Amino acid sequence: MSIKTKLVDINDTQKHINIEIPSDLVDAEIERVTKGYSKTAQLSGFRPGKAPAKVIKEKFKEQILKETARNLVGPAIDKALHDHQIEPVDEPEIKDFSIDEGKPVKFTVAFEILPPFNLGDLSTITVNQSTPTVSTEAIDQALKRLQDQATRYEPIEKRPIVDGDTIVLDIEQRNESGQSESRNDVSVAIGSEGNPPGFDTNLIGLTPGDNKTFTIRFPDDYVSKELANTEITYSVAVKELRAKVVPELNDEFAKQFGNFQTIDSLRERVETDLKVEAEMTSKRQIRNDLVKQLAERIPFELPTVLVNREVDRRVEQFARQLSDQKIDPRQANIDWAQFKENQQESARASVSGAIILDELARRESLVVEANDIDQEIERIASRLERTPASVRAQLEKDGGIANLELGLRREKAVELALAKAKIITT
Repeated sequence: MSIKTKLVDINDTQKHINIEIPSDLVDAEIERVTKGYSKTAQLSGFRPGKAPAKVIKEKFKEQILKETARNLVGPAIDKALHDHQIEPVDEPEIKDFSIDEGKPVKFTVAFEILPPFNLGDLSTITVNQSTPTVSTEAIDQALKRLQDQATRYEPIEKRPIVDGDTIVLDIEQRNESGQSESRNDVSVAIGSEGNPPGFDTNLIGLTPGDNKTFTIRFPDDYVSKELANTEITYSVAVKELRAKVVPELNDEFAKQFGNFQTIDSLRERVETDLKVEAEMTSKRQIRNDLVKQLAERIPFELPTVLVNREVDRRVEQFARQLSDQKIDPRQANIDWAQFKENQQESARASVSGAIILDELARRESLVVEANDIDQEIERIASRLERTPASVRAQLEKDGGIANLELGLRREKAVELALAKAKIITT
């Protein structure tokens, strides 16, 4: 038997879903959970793993039923919401819940949804599309970036340090409290804007093998507030002097970057890549303009819970990025309250866009087919250089298929709106 659900309309924004999980599914899950307990439970008079299921159920009845409920209820609610194409504003509230062996699980899920509204005539929307262009200057800058990537630093003969040199140092720095920090083989570019004030002056004229200790007082208006109006004592040991070797933009340079025989062929490829990038940027701008205009048609205040949820998602995402860079988010010098405040405007824009696209998808009965999901998984797999099967398995494990389907549904809504809107090329 399958799970039964019934949608009950309380009013425009308040909805209930009555859910019934049949007894055979409940009993099967109870048996599965009980077997797990049997493997680890230690009961007097029984060897580990040998206690009868009846004894295990009597001893751990409350725990087994709670775990069974956790395993069954969440997926049942998710499926019910998906089947009825409903997206609650906040976490659904479970009412009248009970569970016992041999009986179906019956309960009610209460939740709030957004009020219905009319999107109006999409053909009245006008968006401007700029013609993507690539300037000679942009191509030159891209080649310059490739040139910078290929720039190397080679050791040169012993001579005094001059402005523009790159040097390798062992360095110890000590603050006014006596706390010190040492680093070895630090590469320093003399003249770099990031160097402490007066740091370069103390190094110019030294040669590899020299040692020097000096103190720098940071000004009151220094960019790093932690260092402003403090003194740091540096002890440096000059180990190596390196010369910056910048390759010429010629045919030999072009051959480093693939199947290019001449600098002209590399330049053509750079121009092509920039044109593709410009076209993608233009499409993003059109999409953003369209969604922004659609969002202006929302006739109600955005639910605070949705905006806060989006802000929290952005905070979590940024914290993960810091962790990936081996930075402890709790130790980072970040004003998280200010960070959240700074996210408010963009979070509201994201929430507005999601609301409007979901409403458009509902109004137009847009459906994501299994083939659409397969193709998207293949694109993701290609980008990640993984097999589609492994990507699908990971998405299913993380519960990501539903999010993938939601994203594809919203993209279909964007495409439909663009097809009906008036696009003016500038």
